[in-house]
Amino acid sequence: MTDPIAPVAPDVEDVRRDARAALDAVAAATRALDDAALAGPSVLPGWSRSHVLAHITAIGEAMARQAERAAHGELVAVYDGGAAGREAGIQAGARRSVAEHVGALESLGERLDAAWPGPGSSAWDAPVTYRDGTVVDALVAWWREVRIHAVDLDAGLGLDTWPRALGLHLLDFLGVRLADDVVVDLAGEPTALRVGPASLRLAAEPGVAPRTETPEGNNPGFDARDGVVVRGRLTDVAAWLAGRTPDAEPDAFRTDEPAPLPEIGPWPSPYSPPR
Repeated sequence: MTDPIAPVAPDVEDVRRDARAALDAVAAATRALDDAALAGPSVLPGWSRSHVLAHITAIGEAMARQAERAAHGELVAVYDGGAAGREAGIQAGARRSVAEHVGALESLGERLDAAWPGPGSSAWDAPVTYRDGTVVDALVAWWREVRIHAVDLDAGLGLDTWPRALGLHLLDFLGVRLADDVVVDLAGEPTALRVGPASLRLAAEPGVAPRTETPEGNNPGFDARDGVVVRGRLTDVAAWLAGRTPDAEPDAFRTDEPAPLPEIGPWPSPYSPPR
């Protein structure tokens, strides 16, 4: 029996660098769009590529504002005007031209670079209103959003752009969308993961049902033989949990027999996700 995978805690500087790389990739993809492509449909139902770009810019600005105000000991709402303000900002931003979107993305990159604390700074622990967390949580939220919506843009940035750390983070963050009787068995990973409302983990050899007994603090009544095992590659399982189309749909089994993939609960966010 192998040890369970430790709780997901991405390195702050790695996350900051990858989030900036993702934003730069989105800006490059946007430069290659013409007006027709910008107005064309994204992966998200009812949203054009311009809507997705407006949302990427808006959530980036919101997280930058969280960090900027936290540096002065201030707490502000994630979006000015709440959910209604968020929606109004996206609709307004969706009217931008390609050049205006590129300019907004470039300005956002500079603003975020200035907003994030320096390496090792105690300012990373300053409180923010986003999920009652800290500046680190704001950074991770931005990383998650820009990487997911870069794929939603449907402009040449696919799931192969997601780093492994993001896949593990998404399983941790989105585990609350799964019922207690679901186990995730990742192809090529050293252990299986039990994810759920408490982001629990249960070790097992690949392809073998997790053991019935659980570490202290986990649900001792859980038995994988009575639940559903979802098997697939890390990125595919993460995409499925995020409500996106994986490159290869994960398989599901109940008592070692093929079964439908389990239902997924709501997105764990103060605001509903776009789709």
